[in-house]
Amino acid sequence: MADANAMAADKVPAIEKRVHNISDLAQWQRSRAYHDLIGYINGTSTAIQGIKTTDEMYESEVLRKLLGLIDSLEQLVEQHPPLEQPQRFGNKAYRDWSRAMQEQLPNLLQQLLPAAKQKYLSELLQYLVESFGNATRIDYGTGHELSFVFFLCALFKAEILLEQDIVSAALRLFNRYLQFARHLQRTYNMEPAGSQGVWSLDDFQFVPFIWGSAQLAVKSPFDPSKFVEEQIIADFKDQYMFISCIDYICKVKTGHFGEHSNQLWSISAVPSWIKINAGLVKMYQKEILSKFPVIQHVYFGELMSFDSVAAGTALSSARLGHVAPPPSKRICIGVPTPANLPPPPAEAVSSDLNVGDSSSESSDNSVVLRTESSASLVAVQASNSGSGSGDKPTANQPGGEGAKEQAE
Repeated sequence: MADANAMAADKVPAIEKRVHNISDLAQWQRSRAYHDLIGYINGTSTAIQGIKTTDEMYESEVLRKLLGLIDSLEQLVEQHPPLEQPQRFGNKAYRDWSRAMQEQLPNLLQQLLPAAKQKYLSELLQYLVESFGNATRIDYGTGHELSFVFFLCALFKAEILLEQDIVSAALRLFNRYLQFARHLQRTYNMEPAGSQGVWSLDDFQFVPFIWGSAQLAVKSPFDPSKFVEEQIIADFKDQYMFISCIDYICKVKTGHFGEHSNQLWSISAVPSWIKINAGLVKMYQKEILSKFPVIQHVYFGELMSFDSVAAGTALSSARLGHVAPPPSKRICIGVPTPANLPPPPAEAVSSDLNVGDSSSESSDNSVVLRTESSASLVAVQASNSGSGSGDKPTANQPGGEGAKEQAE
């Protein structure tokens, strides 16, 4: 077996795909990588609430070098402009860019890693290479975004990024990645990797909606019912990731927002950003992290391990609604929250008793999977909010039902 050979030769696990059939999804949801991922996403949400993308924040030397790495990849785009071709989607110049990226990225990444961390180069490189799209299909989707979040989480697990980098890793580095991914999408007319159609949250991204709603959980200058208004988008697109996503959608899609982005339009009926964030995490677990067409492409290694966690290990949850100091690195990578921390505000705890999976390792209803077929965020939140009157979307939208599976 590849694992045995790797352990014998290099004393580290092989970097490989581990989800080969649907039955492997259960092991993935019990894996250390799954718990670390959810812990990192929710820990970051706690750390960035109330902080604008444009605010001053600490940036370590390593983080600034990572920002420079993305700048270098963007310069490669200028060297590989789109070709004149009859096809509307999938400009073949992307394959030239991808080839050049894969040739240069090992050296670029090696140069910024501290000497003591060079042993993690291969694993980190695998996650980063996979995060920019697929050169065969010339597409991009939430699976590629997931690979970049794996990259970020692995940087913290390897202690290449430290506790003080948590905020800037999301609001500087991830945001820079998001901008670059959009540049690739527009330049090479990349197709969505398995778009879910009119009921999807977004054709390309998901995590910036989670972190963007967390930013707005404290000191939000507007309530959720207003995020589709033109003036709100114009005023706040540079300050909050959630609004930057809405702005991008409005630039690339035409027609009424409620028609081309019905799921997001429905979210505007949810009464608070805290409830939106909690619902988005559930939706991410249901619609992305539990889908075989996505997870079959994910690589695992030493930092993002496929090994199972101990029985009863709880998934970390975000604590939103009050400004708190950034969580420690240990909390960010999935270690259960210490008992001496204050409980989350009552608003942050969902009262939807239908949410939760008795087979999950977690007892925290804010992050566990739900097994019912309906995955609509608004359906989850409607029982708590009781809103949806007037010209706002109603809470019984079909949501993710009948949606196409996302590939990668």
